[in-house]
Amino acid sequence: MTFGTFPAPLTRRSFLVRTAACAGALALPAGRARAAATRELTLTPAPAKAALVGPPYPETAVWAYDGRVPGPELRVAQGDRLRIEVDNHLPAPTTIHWHGLRLPNAMDGVAHVTQPPIAPGERFVYAFDAPDAGTFWYHPHYASAEQLERGLSGVLVVEEPEPIRVDRDLVWALDDWRLDRDAAIVEDFGSGMDMSHAGRLGNTVTLNGRIPDAVAVSTGERLRLRLVNVANARIFALRFENHTPTVVARDGHPVTPHEPAEGIVLLGPGMRVDLVLDCGADPGARASVVDVFPRDPYRLLDLAYGETPLRESPLDASLVLAPNPVPEPDLAAAPTHEIVFEGGMMGGFRGGREMMRAMTSRGLAWAVNGVADDGGHTISPLLTVESGRSIVLDLANETAWWHPIHLHGHAFRILERDGAPEPHTPLADTALMAPRERMRIAFVAEGAGDWLLHCHVLEHQVGGMSAIVRVV
Repeated sequence: MTFGTFPAPLTRRSFLVRTAACAGALALPAGRARAAATRELTLTPAPAKAALVGPPYPETAVWAYDGRVPGPELRVAQGDRLRIEVDNHLPAPTTIHWHGLRLPNAMDGVAHVTQPPIAPGERFVYAFDAPDAGTFWYHPHYASAEQLERGLSGVLVVEEPEPIRVDRDLVWALDDWRLDRDAAIVEDFGSGMDMSHAGRLGNTVTLNGRIPDAVAVSTGERLRLRLVNVANARIFALRFENHTPTVVARDGHPVTPHEPAEGIVLLGPGMRVDLVLDCGADPGARASVVDVFPRDPYRLLDLAYGETPLRESPLDASLVLAPNPVPEPDLAAAPTHEIVFEGGMMGGFRGGREMMRAMTSRGLAWAVNGVADDGGHTISPLLTVESGRSIVLDLANETAWWHPIHLHGHAFRILERDGAPEPHTPLADTALMAPRERMRIAFVAEGAGDWLLHCHVLEHQVGGMSAIVRVV
């Protein structure tokens, strides 16, 4: 097991000067083009046991989809219609949010906003199309800070009609857990310390539900690695030693293929990055995958090369993915709205000490434009925009902590950070903001309804850092 907590937060610049990368296991077939279809699926959230740590430690009591941590990997084709029946066998209500998907508001899975919670013993059917190819995931949006920490998450891959050519397509779901000496989950959910600081950080990091050791690869092999951060609060900074990954997609959406800045793949909670990795080391070699955010580096796992090369030279094939049909914002016609995230330890509120006392009395620690959401989502909309209208958000992180900001039901274009253009101006649904950083994003409002905008450090969301964007 690995142990440790975050020290005082770093700036984005100082972090990138210091930094580190990620790992995986599960081989999956590459997608094939086929006609759109309706996929009938069932997911059953229920108590289960999982061998997170492995012998000699006992199995951990978890909550899981279909008895698996992470839940079943769902693979569908772009354009497919999904009909997913959720049969709740938990001792508590739940929902499922389809993170990153552009879908009807009624299918977004947010308790008390888009649907009532699914009570124990009840069922709910989610039905929606998958317009965008890419790497997405699913998780509860009811008591999510606890339910995700107990194990409820899974990955949804929407395959392109013409995927890039690789030898293996691997999903790597990265998570961490706060376990006691008997490998049981420490049930200190709702800790004020976690809420007002970096969030609930675990002491045990897993990949695909297990503590990883080594992933077998072959010289000359090309991998597509779909990295998904399903942790409550942990930020991963991932470096592949003696390897050069190529980023081909962010949050499911293609980008111009490029090497990550400083060789580091940075993943806040909720974020996804698709990499292509050409395995160019000699037969029999080992190369570590290291995480160094922002503490001392630790080895996550090794890439372990077999003795027989797969090929003598790298594949000569394009890494360019076809764009998704996301509407492009009209920046010239888009109004700009400032959104300020404030609060937390070593932070403050524009309302001063009076507001801080009022927040503390409600058990909250964070606010968006001076308003804190207590989890019931009964707050007034942060802004209201007509469907089809372009909008620019000027986001300001006026806190001492990192925040992955997630917008439901939309993909936004990241335009700039602290006045400097964002490299590759990627589409995203979750973007990591460093302490005291400003970021400008733009998107086209789609789908009538109330859409959440919140920090995906789930303890921050519970502590008030959540708002509503209303589309009419």
